[in-house]
Amino acid sequence: MASPFDGFEVEVGMRPATQDWAFDLDRALSSVVALEARVAGDAFTAASLGVERIGNGAVLNASGLVLTMGYLIMEAEEITLTRGDGTEIEAHALGADPVTGFGLVQALAPLDLPALPLGDSRRLKAGSRVVIAGAGGRAHAAASQVLTRMRFAGYWEYLLDEAIITGPAHPHWSGAALLDESGALVGAGSLSLQGRTRDGESTPLNMFVPAELLAPILDDLASGRPAHPPRPWLGVLAQDFQDRVVLVGVNPRGPAARAELRAGDVIRAVAGAAVTDLAEFYTSLWAQGPAGTTIPLKIQREGDVFDVEIRSADRGALLKKPRLN
Repeated sequence: MASPFDGFEVEVGMRPATQDWAFDLDRALSSVVALEARVAGDAFTAASLGVERIGNGAVLNASGLVLTMGYLIMEAEEITLTRGDGTEIEAHALGADPVTGFGLVQALAPLDLPALPLGDSRRLKAGSRVVIAGAGGRAHAAASQVLTRMRFAGYWEYLLDEAIITGPAHPHWSGAALLDESGALVGAGSLSLQGRTRDGESTPLNMFVPAELLAPILDDLASGRPAHPPRPWLGVLAQDFQDRVVLVGVNPRGPAARAELRAGDVIRAVAGAAVTDLAEFYTSLWAQGPAGTTIPLKIQREGDVFDVEIRSADRGALLKKPRLN
């Protein structure tokens, strides 16, 4: 039977050594569990995120609360957590926050694992040493460093003010725990990005969501309540291109599709205010009001420029609710 740890080992030379860290490395690494989620084929996110998702989660407390990324557990019907010794424990999703990207899971039986102390990534700077911990102990952990903190705009209507970028990259970053030199949890693994070496060659990097974003929303997320008011959502997939915001696709069930926007369209302005990059676009979009607000856009399509008004939606309303075991 396949193990959730198979295929995700870190190269030996990248693994952290006990003597290089002031905290109990093996104890901290044992607090990261593998996470497997299964989603129904008719779920809203099934086509984009798949029906079987594998990642990691960090144990937050003795009651079995586990921090992961929301995209791993969104609409999950079944969730299994696996400890480093192979013990499997069923769990259920408590909530996923589209603003930060965090997700919370509750184990349905004792994990009997130490909790990771929640830290503050704002103390990190370029060059700070970190450990990227995937589930499975030392063979699944990487000694890395912070390269920069930067604003990150995702093509799926997502904006993070201060993403943490690290390198060398971990091969199994989703939900991985970012640990600082004290052993505190300072981030959760979100994405793999491509950077450039000084020679111009492409190199993989990891992006983490800062842990300090969790504390203000933890109680709501753990209780299954929305951590933030729903933002207006259009269902566009967009990217920056030469000081323009260009659509690369639209969600077939989203407002933009109903308004007949399509790949190749350029968003020139929101409510009369020009936008030249994704961050400007999202900031202007969300400033128009709550989900359901009508959004005025100026669109360029080939040689034509025209105005369109799109009634936004609450993306969360399209998701299947978590099933409590």
